[in-house]
Amino acid sequence: MKILSVDRRKGTIELVPEDVDDLWVLYNVVRRGDRVSGRTSREIKLEQEGARPTQGERVSLTLMLQVEKTVFQQGGDRLRVSGVVLEAPEKYGLVGSHHTISLLPSQKVTLMKDEWPNFDMERVKRAAEERYPPMTVVALDDDEGCVVLLRQHGLSVVGEIRAHLPGKLEAELRDDAVARYYASLLGVLESAWNQTRGFVAIVGPGFWKEVFARYVRDHRPELAKSIAAVAMSSSGGIQGVEEALRSGVLGKVVEKTRVAVETEAVEEVLARLGGQRGDVSYGFANIEKATSYGAIEELLVTDRMLRESTDAERKVLESVMREAERMGGKILIVHAGHEAGHKLTSLGGIAGLLRFRIE
Repeated sequence: MKILSVDRRKGTIELVPEDVDDLWVLYNVVRRGDRVSGRTSREIKLEQEGARPTQGERVSLTLMLQVEKTVFQQGGDRLRVSGVVLEAPEKYGLVGSHHTISLLPSQKVTLMKDEWPNFDMERVKRAAEERYPPMTVVALDDDEGCVVLLRQHGLSVVGEIRAHLPGKLEAELRDDAVARYYASLLGVLESAWNQTRGFVAIVGPGFWKEVFARYVRDHRPELAKSIAAVAMSSSGGIQGVEEALRSGVLGKVVEKTRVAVETEAVEEVLARLGGQRGDVSYGFANIEKATSYGAIEELLVTDRMLRESTDAERKVLESVMREAERMGGKILIVHAGHEAGHKLTSLGGIAGLLRFRIE
């Protein structure tokens, strides 16, 4: 994310998202009632004196919208912002009509809020300061393998391969099938890695991870230089990736990626609940109470809860979040689309790690 200018007094930030992760950040920051200004196109029917309007002509122009809805199109790498036009070139008469601006990487956008919560401002600043490519994770066993991009906004499955291996008694047939399995998996891995050139982690049970790592080193030595971890998981496929994230076996390689941070925090909530320690709380009413006592050390809220609350509900929620920040608590917005987000959603979409017991 490139931040071009910030005016906290006017509540205005001018910025340029550089990739799909930056669009995801904006998706979580832009909310109903905010104003967004950007370049877009619209079909305009030109008036001719004494005649019906001519056939529509698509023109490029800059509009300011009051936001009603945002849609993150992950596959299309764009963020669609819909709302009512507040400002537009006068000759087109668009003020008061509805329009959608599609935000793309490298497109300048201006975002305005009546008030910028610290957690929103920090998320934008962090996106500008932390630049690192997605990590590629391979999880394989004797049944299946998958290649996943570990992005700030969650897991993106690049490809899944079924092993289809003969039994161990058919040694020659099995060896040929394993070679084909590894070749197919390497093809998917190479395609993903060529997009990012970031770190690679290989996880799986038994010898599968080590043998595949050697296979990569033998067949794609340049790619193999990016292998930063070969770690244990009890299974392959997406379950193996999620297990590796949960258990922390990917270690320092993923310590900066957003999904790893979110997973670690949610697992800490669950561990404290399981241990009945009392220094954890969940559900909005309990969090509101903990906040009033100044007990919040870290507050976890799903992005879905922020986006899908009514205006009245969101104002109350943001008030609690601001109060937690004012009293020294940290705010973590958790993506509801990956496993850790599902778990937090099952707890009501909000939980807090506490400095002390409140009951």
